[in-house]
This record gives sequence, structure tokens and C-alpha cells, in this order.
Amino acid sequence: MTLGYRASLVTAMLAVWLAACATTPQASPHDPWERVNRGTQRFNDAIDRAVLKPVATAYRDHLPRVVRTGVSNLLGHLEYPTTIVNDLLQLKLLATIADIGRFALNSTLGIGGLLDPATRVGIPRNNEDFGQTLGRWGAPAGPYIVLPLLGPSTLRDAPALAADSQTDLRVELDLDTGTRVAVGVLSVVDRRASYLSADATLDSAFDRYAFIRNSWLQRREYLVRDGEVQEEVLLEVEPADP
Repeated sequence: MTLGYRASLVTAMLAVWLAACATTPQASPHDPWERVNRGTQRFNDAIDRAVLKPVATAYRDHLPRVVRTGVSNLLGHLEYPTTIVNDLLQLKLLATIADIGRFALNSTLGIGGLLDPATRVGIPRNNEDFGQTLGRWGAPAGPYIVLPLLGPSTLRDAPALAADSQTDLRVELDLDTGTRVAVGVLSVVDRRASYLSADATLDSAFDRYAFIRNSWLQRREYLVRDGEVQEEVLLEVEPADP
């Protein structure tokens, strides 16, 4: 998937998804569209089993670790302006300075992002996006949704994906179409490979859908609040009956 088309793709997916939704009387307030969400997750899981997981497994097993680490570093580096922009939008000035320093160090001594000297000297990697920015300024997450191919999100975070794509350097680089497609595919495979270690836990879950939903929502709440989440808030999302 090329980032240049991501905004329109997310919008189209969200429109089609919402058109298919219907709230059931027993629906959770966090997940009123559970019936459609479960169907979308089954579709995503089928694509994953047939294509993504086998490719990601081969990528992990046949490429040397040093190569995979370099690829992950480079892709994360190209995405990092999104974190810097959202630092600013959230008025996190110290984090903005630190993240600009991290980006500059990895751009130079890190050979364009292939290496990660910033981590070695103690500059942590932060994680900010436009969905977190909206949440920081009081926008509610809204109902949980599962987007085709893109996976878990919320009514707040799904449109924010389009904004994030515009601060990704892969949009700004002057790449031909073939190269953009190749980079997009590599990004998907590299990210899926990073989740392979979690597959056993997901497969052992009594209700895979509820486990993913609850874990994802809790993680997003944690990120929006910068870790300042009370235990009762994390437990607020109750498991659904399968």
C-alpha cells in the first residue's frame, strides 16, 4: 500500500464500514458494532493466515537479524516526523526538542536511519500520532472499529491515520511508483514480523476478538494519557461473550 493513497483509502474504508454497521440491543458501549467488527476481523485473519504470516515468517527466518534491524530502523526513522509534529501539537516542548535531536543524530551518524545511535546515547524513542493528539485535547475515542486490512481502531483514530500519512517522509521522498509499492509492502511485512512472537498468546485466548479489542483499547488509553492510567480505567473495558 502506497502512502500517497492512504488518506483516500482510509476514508473509503471507513465510509463502507459505517454503512454496514448496526447496533444490537446487547452491544457493549465500547463496541456497539461488534457483529460487523467480528466479521471484519475474520476477514483480516484469513488474509493474515494465507499471505501475511507466511511471508513475515520467511522474512524473519531467512534474513539476517542485522538486515532486519536495519530495515526496521530505517522505516521507523522515516515515520518519526509524525511523532515530532504531534509533540508540537500537544505542546510537549521538551519531547519535541529531544525527538528532533534523535532524528538529527540518526539521520547523520545513523546513516540516514539505518543505525540507531540515538538510543545508544540515551535518547528514547517516543510514540505520538494524531489520534493521540486528538485524545490529549479531549476528543473521545468513540466506538471501537476493525478496519479491513488495517485492523483495530476507533472512530477517532481511524481518520487520524490519513493525517499521520502526510507527515511520513515516505510521502515526501521523490520515489517512482514501483519503489513506493515496494517500500509499502516491506513496511507491512516488517511490522507483521515484529508481532510473530505474540501469535501464540493470541491463539490461546478464549475469545481472540475480545482479547485483541481489550488489549488494543487499553494500550491506546495508556498512550493518550502518557501512562497515567488508573487501574480501574484499564479494567473498564469488559470482555465480551464470544
